[in-house]
Amino acid sequence: MSIQFSQEKLDKVKEIIARYPEGKQKSALIPLLHLAQEEFGGWLDVPVMDYVASLLHILPIEVYEVATFYTMFNMKPVGKYVLEVCRTGPCMLRGSDQIIDHIKTKLSIKEGETSADGLFTLKPAECLGACGYAPMMQLGKHFRENLTVEKVDTLLEELKANAKN
Repeated sequence: MSIQFSQEKLDKVKEIIARYPEGKQKSALIPLLHLAQEEFGGWLDVPVMDYVASLLHILPIEVYEVATFYTMFNMKPVGKYVLEVCRTGPCMLRGSDQIIDHIKTKLSIKEGETSADGLFTLKPAECLGACGYAPMMQLGKHFRENLTVEKVDTLLEELKANAKN
């Protein structure tokens, strides 16, 4: 299978790269990784990262270093919904460990795993920057704050229902 962005995404790639001075195209790496993850199934495998490296005329290792450093990039297939639960100090003090344990039990998965139905991946996260609303999780581009076990159960049921539609 040949890996290539759709024409629409290729146009966006050119637009992003053009934002940076000649010789500084590596600055476009993070936005291109976001596009690649979106375009190629929600995760970045080695051929996809190699493709991004070729677009930027950089070494593949330079892409791997960035993609594996940031938790926003998935290095293996993930579910339709990625539940990123903050587990740093303030969230932990307000019960994030219990939220993570509840999700693990409810979905029969461990951290980093995907539920059998392919809907949910549990991904503990480092600080998500909403300490005053702890515990919290990121769900795609949205944040869920002041979590309780009950709120998590309601959320999971809503997401399951939406997945059927």
